[in-house]
Amino acid sequence: MKAYTSEIRKRAIKLRKEGKTTKEIGTELNINVPKSTYTGWFAGIVLNSEQKKRISDLNAKRLDEARIKAVQVNRKKRVDYLNALNKINFPISKRVNNVETAKIALAMLCLGEATKYGNGSVFSLGNTNHKIITLYIDLLRRCFKIDESKFRCTVMCRADQNISDLEKYWRKITGISKKQFYKARVDVRSVGKPTKKVGYKGVLKVDYIDTRIQLELESLADLLYNQVLQN
Repeated sequence: MKAYTSEIRKRAIKLRKEGKTTKEIGTELNINVPKSTYTGWFAGIVLNSEQKKRISDLNAKRLDEARIKAVQVNRKKRVDYLNALNKINFPISKRVNNVETAKIALAMLCLGEATKYGNGSVFSLGNTNHKIITLYIDLLRRCFKIDESKFRCTVMCRADQNISDLEKYWRKITGISKKQFYKARVDVRSVGKPTKKVGYKGVLKVDYIDTRIQLELESLADLLYNQVLQN
């Protein structure tokens, strides 16, 4: 245990009686004294209500500052971590420019999100996430000779949403013309119930009127699955 001179102890006690916090005392004395040591030195000292309030307020302020600093540090760590991931994944992501790689990505996307063959005469995918819709349409266009006239879109939304605004939003996302949008479907269960999710744009269902592409992608997904089982 480190020994402190009686002079240091006396000065610390004097400062405490003046209502100083332990941090202020350590700064003024230019020493780092353990909290347990201060507790022993300050035993029996009674502070008035004003001094107690000042110390309490300063401690609370420092705690808030420490929390803010911790949040900032953690946020920077997260940003640095994500940047490191992006650095690793960027060259991998560029492989989507290869048609075969893009077709694998599309097959996996459709395996999880698209309708399966036999459920109708069209190939469909619906989602609220504009990224999924964009990937689906863009990868279709990259991987196949698409007949743009065979696309059909349907906005599915809640009763209190503006259908015209939603269709404009999804037309911009997809690049598909207004005449290829079916009449929007409103969820009757939502009547009288306000939409709580901020920025919710409904679901866009995209149909492609040709199941040959659907069959090809399902075949590829099955073959990929078999390859995984074999390795």
